[in-house]
This record gives sequence, C-alpha cells and structure tokens, in this order.
Amino acid sequence: MRCPVLDAELPWSKRRIEGGSASSAGQIDMKNTALLIVDLQNDFIHPDGAYARGGQSSPQIAALPARVLPVAEAIRAAGGWVVSTQFTLATGKGGEPFISPHLLAMRPFLRKGDFVSGGWGNRIVDELQPVDIAVEKVAYSAFYQSRLEFMLKKAGIRALIVCGIVTNGGVASTVRDAHVRDIDVTVLSDGCAAFSVETHETAIAALAPVARIVTCDEMVAEIGV
Repeated sequence: MRCPVLDAELPWSKRRIEGGSASSAGQIDMKNTALLIVDLQNDFIHPDGAYARGGQSSPQIAALPARVLPVAEAIRAAGGWVVSTQFTLATGKGGEPFISPHLLAMRPFLRKGDFVSGGWGNRIVDELQPVDIAVEKVAYSAFYQSRLEFMLKKAGIRALIVCGIVTNGGVASTVRDAHVRDIDVTVLSDGCAAFSVETHETAIAALAPVARIVTCDEMVAEIGV
C-alpha cells in the first residue's frame, strides 16, 4: 500500500493528500456522504453550558458553528446527510451521572444534569440544526459502543466529512475508527478545534495518513452548489 504523501511546505489548510483513503476532489457522491459533526453541543460550547460554567472554553471552539454552517448548508443542498454525535453522560440511581475517573479528574465541575440524554445541554447547538441522524456516544470515539456504524450502513453512507471537537480527542478517535472500517474520511482542518492551537495542529498532522485534509471553504467549493 502506498503511503499518503503531503506537500510539507504548505500550511495544513492548503495541503492535499495523495494516495489517502478519502475520495478525490470533485468525486464526492453526496447521496452516500455525510458531514459528521462531533460533539458541537450546548454543554460544550454554549455560554450557558457545563463547560462555560467550569471556565473551560476557547475562542477557537466557540467559532466553529459559524465556520461549519456553510458546509452543512452545501451538503444539505447537494442531497447529502448531516450526522451529529453527542457526548452523553449515562445516569444511574437518582439520575447521578456515570463519569469516568479520568474525565472527572480533568473536569471536576461536571455534575448531575450535564450532558444528560435528551437534555438541552446534550443537543447540538441551534446554529447547526436540524440534523438527519443524531447518535449519542459515551467515549472519545463515536463508534465505541454506539449505534453509529449501524446507522451509517442503513443510510448507505460510505464517506464522512468530519468536523467538531476536540481535534485530539473525539475527532481523532472517530476518524481513525472510521478509517479501519474502510470509510472514506475527509477532515475539515479549520472545522475542528482543541483547547490550544498547537494541540489542534499536532492532531491534524497526525491524521494525515488516514484522512484527506481540507478547509471548510475548500469543501464548499468542491461540493459546488
């Protein structure tokens, strides 16, 4: 298998992958393609959400809905799918959330009612609604113990255009899990973000072998509607 080759002298926003698994520019079959929006939920990015309450926010993350919206609109207009993954804290007795120890150590502000299934905080932000398919997830990868793979197969979706948060967490894990399932993957480099620019750039670079990297503007132009 030929390894993907990048023009290393260009910034990530301008690089094209040669020999990668994703569909080549101008060859997107939109009826079998979905924009996969990873975790752009109220509790993560809304000013009234859980992360804002805990002081965990960044301008890069806050800017994502407006940046991704033109891609979502172009995909809808071209007959493609919009799929949202939504991180969910499953609950037990009394509605108390099951929070993984490592997550609670990083985010001690999380509490009962945050990211609860069906709740306002769990939903994708208003700017990016409506979605065709919404899938709850319980870990970094949207494929882990979720119905995402089942739903993609039933919808006939064979290619994903991925955006969301965080680049080094949910995005990276989901992209790699899609790749090993032989799903073509394109990552929107400026449609993803992390809590630091350096972390984001490092994660995008690490995804180059398994995904095609383009910007939101480039993808809109490629869809051509």
